[in-house]
Amino acid sequence: MSPAERTHAVETFFPKLRRWAGRVSRSVNAAVEVDDLIGDGSIGLLRAIDTYDPKYGTTLEQYARRLCFGAMLNGLRRMDPVSERVRRTLRLADRERFERAQLLGRLETMGELERKNPKLRRAREMAFALSTLSLDRSVPLDSGALADSTSEPAERVVRSSVRRELRNAIDLLPARQRQVMALYYYGEQSLHAIGRSMKISAQRVSQIHAKALGRLRRNVPPIR
Repeated sequence: MSPAERTHAVETFFPKLRRWAGRVSRSVNAAVEVDDLIGDGSIGLLRAIDTYDPKYGTTLEQYARRLCFGAMLNGLRRMDPVSERVRRTLRLADRERFERAQLLGRLETMGELERKNPKLRRAREMAFALSTLSLDRSVPLDSGALADSTSEPAERVVRSSVRRELRNAIDLLPARQRQVMALYYYGEQSLHAIGRSMKISAQRVSQIHAKALGRLRRNVPPIR
């Protein structure tokens, strides 16, 4: 394919790529930034144009669509704030728990497993801290989220309301902004470390962080 044909193909399929990205955003999470999906999908589009071979009996659009969706889904996996290492630790712990239940005749508590495997507790804490909170999910008793009995009742009500609004506001942030906030404030990672894990520059991380703070300040009232 000549450079002119390649450019024409990109211009032809880019509007379709935008529609595909919008479809992924609506089906996965409305807070995902479409521009991020388009950026990932563009990589798949260029790869499809450069490697397309009509002898396999498929059209360029069909081939490009498959590679674009694949690239966007890979991008969504990279946005997951919980690392694969943490998720693997949790999966192995669940498997061990049910395997031992067949021997013991009962399910061990997670606390019992944590005493045998100190890394498990850290993994559970990281997964809880970096995952989006849901009103449909109970808060673990060891999360430190119980009410503060030392302050005035009215103050506790106000703080509880603000925390609830903050949680809802964080849930509505775009996925990449949520990821940066989680890694920075809960994962205690530096902007440079976050940039390396997300494969973007520290300056870009700083911009995403600033945008997230701006959204939260507009949507969450300060505690008086």
